[in-house]
Amino acid sequence: MTIPGKKVATLEVPLRWGDMDAYGHANNTVYFRFYEEARIAWLTSLQLGGPEEPTGPVIIKTSATFLKELYHPATLLVETYVDKAGNTSLDTYYLLRDANSGDVYSEGYAKIVWFDRKTRTSAPLPDTLRALAAS
Repeated sequence: MTIPGKKVATLEVPLRWGDMDAYGHANNTVYFRFYEEARIAWLTSLQLGGPEEPTGPVIIKTSATFLKELYHPATLLVETYVDKAGNTSLDTYYLLRDANSGDVYSEGYAKIVWFDRKTRTSAPLPDTLRALAAS
């Protein structure tokens, strides 16, 4: 898969020993945690969606394609990309790479919906995110 959109952030993360499963490689849920960590770090850098704010992101759809087994020790780069923005949603994509070799371990996707925490309904996507997707 070719990752669509525009790269907006890169986060370096270590693979921890505890991320390994009984089969001796990183458990599939760990990949989703890396995507989540990258997404939250990126939104925090934009000062958007913090827990004290009235609106913020929720994920309504996510997926991953696992391309290569991931073993400890490893230092990883999680690249975040944005693509189509709707009135209340934004498509985000992720590449999980080895920080040294550049090998790609997985490709991921998450559809973010901006959410009003009081009314528990969708809210307009912040202009900052809409502009990033448009550029």
